[in-house]
Amino acid sequence: MTADDLVIVLVAGLTATACGLLGPFLVLRRMALLSDAVSHAVLPGIVAVWLIGETRAPVPVVAGAAAFAVLCVLGIEAIRATGLVASDAAIALVFPALFSLGVLGITRYASDIHLDLDSTIYGEIAFTPFDTVTVGGLELARSGVVLAAVVLLNVVVVAALWKELRATTFDPEFGRVTGMRPRLLSRLLLIAVAVTAVSAFEAVGAILVVTMLIVPAATAALVTRRMGAMVAVTLAVGWVGAILGHVAALTFDTSIAGAMGLVCSACFVLALAGRRFLGAEARSLRSADGPDDPDGGVLTQPDTTPDPAGARGRTGPLAE
Repeated sequence: MTADDLVIVLVAGLTATACGLLGPFLVLRRMALLSDAVSHAVLPGIVAVWLIGETRAPVPVVAGAAAFAVLCVLGIEAIRATGLVASDAAIALVFPALFSLGVLGITRYASDIHLDLDSTIYGEIAFTPFDTVTVGGLELARSGVVLAAVVLLNVVVVAALWKELRATTFDPEFGRVTGMRPRLLSRLLLIAVAVTAVSAFEAVGAILVVTMLIVPAATAALVTRRMGAMVAVTLAVGWVGAILGHVAALTFDTSIAGAMGLVCSACFVLALAGRRFLGAEARSLRSADGPDDPDGGVLTQPDTTPDPAGARGRTGPLAE
C-alpha cells in the first residue's frame, strides 16, 4: 500500500467518523434519508454562486452548496415541526423543490456553461492525494484537513449536547417537559449533518457520504440499543468499510467508493442475519420451556397443590 493509498483510507475513515457521530441520531429519529436530500438540494447553491460571482472555484461553490443544504434541513424541520407531516414526507417535499429550482436555474441562466458537478461537489476519493495544502510546513491532503476540522466540530457538538440529544431522540416529549428545547436541538443536529455532508461531498462523493451516514448506524442499531455503544459500533463499521473497501477496490480494480459502500452493506447483512439467528434461538428456547401466550410470555401449568393454610388464590406476603 502506497502513501497515496494511506491518504485515501484516512480520508475515508475521517468521513466515516464525521458521519458516524451523527448517523445514529438520524437513524433513530427516522430521518436517515436526509443526507440524500442534501445531495440534491445543493444544486441551486451551485447555480447561485455562478450567477453572483461567475466562478466555479471549489471554495465558493462549496459555500453556496452549504447555504442551500442548511436551508434544506431547516425547511424539513419546519414542516416536520407542524406535526401535520411525517419526517419522511417532509424530506420528500423539500428536496425535490430545491432540486427543481436548481434545474430551472441551469436551464434559464447557465445552459451554455459547463458546471462540472463531479469535480466541484460530487468528488472522487481517488483524487484526494493530489489536492494538497501546506499546513505548518507540511503538505497535506486538503480534504483530509477539512474533514479533520469537521470531525472535531462534530465531536464538540455531540459531547456538549450528548445528554440532550440522547433524551430528545428517544423521548421528545420528555425533553420538551424538562426544558431541553428538542426543536432547537433537532435544528442544530440537522445543520451539523448538512455541513458534514457538503464538506465530504467535494472530497469523497455523494454515494460514500450517504452510505457512511446511514449504513453503519443502521448496522449498529441491530447490534445494540445503548446510545454510546451504538456510536462506537457505527464508527467501527465505517472504518472497516474504509479499510476493507479500499483493499477490495485495489484487488478487483474497481470503484473505491463503491467497494467501501459494499463492505458497509455486507456488515449490515451480517448483523441482520445474526440478529435473526439469535432471535430464532431465543424463540426456540422459550418454546422448550412451554407454549407461548398471545402476549409473548410462557404459559405454565397452574399449581394445584392443596393449600393447608386455606389461603388458596393468594400470593406473596398475604399468603403467608
